[in-house]
Amino acid sequence: MRYAQGGGLTDERRVFREKLRMAAAERFVQGDENAVIAHDLRVSVRSVQRWRKAWSQGGPTALASKGPASLPLLSDELFTVLEQELAKGPVAHGWPDQTWTLSRIKALIGRRFHKSYTVQGVAALLKRHGWSCQVPARRAVERDEAAVAGWVKETWPQVEGPWRRSAPGSSSRTRPASR
Repeated sequence: MRYAQGGGLTDERRVFREKLRMAAAERFVQGDENAVIAHDLRVSVRSVQRWRKAWSQGGPTALASKGPASLPLLSDELFTVLEQELAKGPVAHGWPDQTWTLSRIKALIGRRFHKSYTVQGVAALLKRHGWSCQVPARRAVERDEAAVAGWVKETWPQVEGPWRRSAPGSSSRTRPASR
């Protein structure tokens, strides 16, 4: 199963799917029908039809896994270098503040490794290596909690307005006087 944002099968899932195809190959030798095999293996009949066609043309080796669809652009060694670059911080790489964004990391990968990633690809790369999205708490250092509490108690009710009408209303939309 493939996903739009560059995902795909994990190694474990790829091995599992290969075992299913090999089990289907054994059933092909026994002469079982596609629908029965699909039901027993809990896959679609169309998948079994594709597997049977490949098996009839190339035998069980045609059903073997061919590995991942594509290799990652950054190897584990290059990702280690990327982590070292990220540890230096955005200011060391020419950005005005200490915030890493996906587009900044994308630009860093392009400059440092001459590899082209999409923003979604950068997110998938970081997630695959155990990184997560961190959103900083936006709280001012000079925040005065007493002033904030006073504002919420005194000013906010005036800004917000009353919750209920002062006069009873009507649910009828045809009586304009009721508004």
